[in-house]
Amino acid sequence: MIAKDLTVGEYNPYYQTYIDKANALAIPEGLSANSKSVVAFFESIPKDKLEYRYAEGKWTIKELLHHIIDTERIFAYRALRVARKDKTPLPGFDENEYVLPAKSNDRSIESLLNEYKAVRQATLALFETFTNEMLIEIGTASNSPISARAIGFIITGHENHHCEVVKERYL
Repeated sequence: MIAKDLTVGEYNPYYQTYIDKANALAIPEGLSANSKSVVAFFESIPKDKLEYRYAEGKWTIKELLHHIIDTERIFAYRALRVARKDKTPLPGFDENEYVLPAKSNDRSIESLLNEYKAVRQATLALFETFTNEMLIEIGTASNSPISARAIGFIITGHENHHCEVVKERYL
């Protein structure tokens, strides 16, 4: 199944931008392909740009990469809960509250990319265990319905979105 297989009611329309930016692959293949392209992209960024902010109050590239990592962790946890038929509503999160405590700018790009790869490997391993029945399970996150498979596509689309932002506004 690919992102175009999603149906109305599997996710909040807020996530449409990310779903539209997911690649046209099944979730495990998409996660794997994206991992390679995201790592190559961030490795190609000049070191002097990694702590650049294109405007006052905007994140640096390192902070943005850490945001991708944190978001993937949260969404993978949501996918686990949904796929396991946990009907407990899952709260939203304020990504801006995660930036300062993470201290991303104190870390090397190598350290951040190693963390990204570890998180992606764990996410990939998780999604590889999901059956089709698990993927179509629907739970509640941020007061909206969400399926486990929608979450997989949101993860790849979210990072694709942020890579586009870096290209457009930082480089």
